[in-house]
Amino acid sequence: MLATASSPLFLAESSAQDFKPDIAYENNRFVHGIALQKGRAQTGILKLSAALSWEPFVDERWVREENYHNSFLLKGVENDEAIDFCTKNSEKNGLPAISIGPNEGRYLQLQAKAIGAKRILELGTLGGHSAIWLARALPEDGELITCELKPKHAEVAKQNIEHAGLSSKVKVLVGPAAESIAKLDPAQKFDMVFMDCQFGYVDYLESCKTLLRKGGLIIIDNMVFGGYVSDTAVTDYDFINECRKALEFLGNNTEFYEATTMQRVGARSWDGFTFIVRK
Repeated sequence: MLATASSPLFLAESSAQDFKPDIAYENNRFVHGIALQKGRAQTGILKLSAALSWEPFVDERWVREENYHNSFLLKGVENDEAIDFCTKNSEKNGLPAISIGPNEGRYLQLQAKAIGAKRILELGTLGGHSAIWLARALPEDGELITCELKPKHAEVAKQNIEHAGLSSKVKVLVGPAAESIAKLDPAQKFDMVFMDCQFGYVDYLESCKTLLRKGGLIIIDNMVFGGYVSDTAVTDYDFINECRKALEFLGNNTEFYEATTMQRVGARSWDGFTFIVRK
């Protein structure tokens, strides 16, 4: 999940000097592409290591290049009424502005189309941006099951998905994803899984051994995180440790999975997807 370039969180024009450790948890501040809100550090969800540096993470060339490509490949997206409603309704209801942008959305949609996905599992719904992009790739009889921990987020996502005219294809499950997927029938295989939930990756990958068809696709978001995943000096940031555990798991389970990580830079951050195929 990343903030949209139009979001007030977008920092392309901000300097690194604006962000100091003593203000890192100010509401709606960004650190290397991840929004940090007041109180989240105290919950243990996001704990910044003292080793984190405070360097700029958006290069103006990344912004220029992304906008140039978008001008050819994403024509009309700026007038996508359903996505626009999803963004505005999510903001109005106080959801964090960390949804995927149009580049990532189109990427997910094309991946789903490329494999002819009919059943997709999403872990981490937020306001429904990625659910809308993925559901649009499905055939008329296709199904997307998306799991969201927070009831408010799930309710807003349902509103946004309904507004997009996709309720017939999308089922929102509310509660811990581990509990939701434990109730799914492994005989009804998924073709694709998108993980954008920040925690529990190893457990979910274990579950996908039975839930995902052979040849099926898994995409995990935010797996590069500004280069901190490989920074061994960073040890007390929970989400980064989750990424490392996922990579270790994939490296030790090559009989089930083939995987690679694709880094990306753009108008909002330096990050990347881990792309996995079920053997």
